[in-house]
Amino acid sequence: MKLPSSTEWVLHCATTLAQLEPGRTASTAQLAEYFDLPAPYLAKQLKALVRAGVLTATTGPRGGFRLARPAAEITLLEIVEAVDGASAPYECREIRQQGRGALAPENCRDTCILAAKMASAHEAWRESLKAESLGDILAELPEWAPARTRRLLAGITPARRTS
Repeated sequence: MKLPSSTEWVLHCATTLAQLEPGRTASTAQLAEYFDLPAPYLAKQLKALVRAGVLTATTGPRGGFRLARPAAEITLLEIVEAVDGASAPYECREIRQQGRGALAPENCRDTCILAAKMASAHEAWRESLKAESLGDILAELPEWAPARTRRLLAGITPARRTS
């Protein structure tokens, strides 16, 4: 399974926001500069996290994004599904009933074994992401990382923001 690059973006941005002091925000421009990402496209992804209830957004000169809930209550699955959806990546089209090797319909009453295995793998992947929270990620970061993140984000001044 290959996820779009925007999945990596939102996972890193959410982790970055989780490192901020309570009540602090970071703008799209700050996050875009921090990770060298295109701000307009990143903004769309961050808005998807707001719609999913992962982030909240405030407007104005000191506006920006912050976590909508404590980091321990936000799972990696929520973040991924906010931008990529929840549908399974594999769709069985029953090609076992097509072409020269087609099986008779009576031999295809049970779910295709390949479809069943792919569905099982997808569910295991979802359960794994559901079991990991942003709080778990923060707990595994080096202890110096949050202070560095806050310092670098603070260094991105409003005059340098592009949006």
